[in-house]
Amino acid sequence: MIKFIRYIPKVIHLLYILSKYRVLTDSGHFELPFSLKVLGRFFSIILYPIGLFTKSNLNFGQRLAGLFQSLGPIYIKFGQTLSTRPDLIGTEVADSLKYLQDKLPPFSYRIVKARIEERFGQKLSDLFDSFDDTPVAAASIAQVHKAKLKSGEIVAVKILRPNIAQKYEEDIAFLEYGAEVITRFLKKAKRLRPKEVMSVFRQSMNLELNLRSEAAAASRILDNFANDSSLHIPRIYWNLTHDDIITLEWIDGVSIYDREAIKKLGFDPKDIAAKIAVIFFNQAYRDGFFHADLHPGNILVCPNGKVALVDFGIIGILAEDDRLAIAEILYAFLKRDYKLVAEVHQRVGYIPKDTNLEYFAQSCRAVAEPIIGIAIKNISIGNLLAQLFKVTEEYGMETQPQLLLLQKTMVVVEGIGQSLDEDINMWLLAEPWIKKWAAKNLSPEAKLLRMIKKILNKLV
Repeated sequence: MIKFIRYIPKVIHLLYILSKYRVLTDSGHFELPFSLKVLGRFFSIILYPIGLFTKSNLNFGQRLAGLFQSLGPIYIKFGQTLSTRPDLIGTEVADSLKYLQDKLPPFSYRIVKARIEERFGQKLSDLFDSFDDTPVAAASIAQVHKAKLKSGEIVAVKILRPNIAQKYEEDIAFLEYGAEVITRFLKKAKRLRPKEVMSVFRQSMNLELNLRSEAAAASRILDNFANDSSLHIPRIYWNLTHDDIITLEWIDGVSIYDREAIKKLGFDPKDIAAKIAVIFFNQAYRDGFFHADLHPGNILVCPNGKVALVDFGIIGILAEDDRLAIAEILYAFLKRDYKLVAEVHQRVGYIPKDTNLEYFAQSCRAVAEPIIGIAIKNISIGNLLAQLFKVTEEYGMETQPQLLLLQKTMVVVEGIGQSLDEDINMWLLAEPWIKKWAAKNLSPEAKLLRMIKKILNKLV
């Protein structure tokens, strides 16, 4: 009861913002359930009645972007993810949400200067030969300034927003309470494990608020791709990096969203999409350590054809068993071996042990067959999601919190591929890599070696 009373102002604020931006009462071309429309109108009458009698000059996408920005950094992250999927939400809405990637209102240069001088104990002019006072990017938790070191290197200096940790903590605590309430009162929601989901979310956000941790993540990916000529990871300047400041090599390149600029560099957008898919697969399934915030503001194409990644605040880590299982499931889908899909799901515990594998395999076939080899633009995402939710509920599949960042990143990677080539099917594009991975990891010899390794680890 104390928690409920504590969060009443938060709930009222959320409903007020929803009413102000009329997301439920004027949802553009999105068809919302009748019950949501009724609730939206009810709360608008109470909290923002003027919105029912005036017409906004903003379209639905602009209002949705305003909603996320008003609610704070956690919600902005959700908006950034949506911005990568015009096939899901429409081009107009996706274009409006791109604003959330790196064009939010900046904080004062005076704060930036004071923070840097306090952290490193020197004047800004002693640390840098030049330092642009206007940020080149301002995102939900930090902003970036371009600068030149005394040694001549051009760098990007990223600084956390003031009081951002407190804002994150307040929002996450509120969402955790919401997850607790949902679990308590909705029996069907228990299968979705909302409290465990929020636990993963909190851990991810805590890491994102520590820029020294971000520097370490970039350093690890740089080591993992030391012999890979397709990816460029910026160098870290550790002497100018702190918990709330990170200094990295400046990357010259064009946005992954700018197809025409990519063509002017002399590259085929489809080849760049394939490169991104393979980079993602190597990170997730080869290394088990992947960039989990791949919105287009964090991906550049360099003049030499390399793909450059920046902003390593959100990182996904996959245990060997999970990454082998997911890659094997994907391989089995591409082979159209639905019995193997079912067997892997049962073996790793994604479905209950007493599941009838023949029926589950048949359900997987019903979902996959209509979309194999089809371009994203020709797939009804709504129908596909409806089928997937039906299957997971029918077979009692629980949410796997450890896979949430992977699932989110896969959705984003597919959206980026679609923005580069609307006829693309990212997973078929990556099929040669998947087959090569399978030959190396799914052979009897490879499985035997893993089994021996596990036994030895238990004995040590």
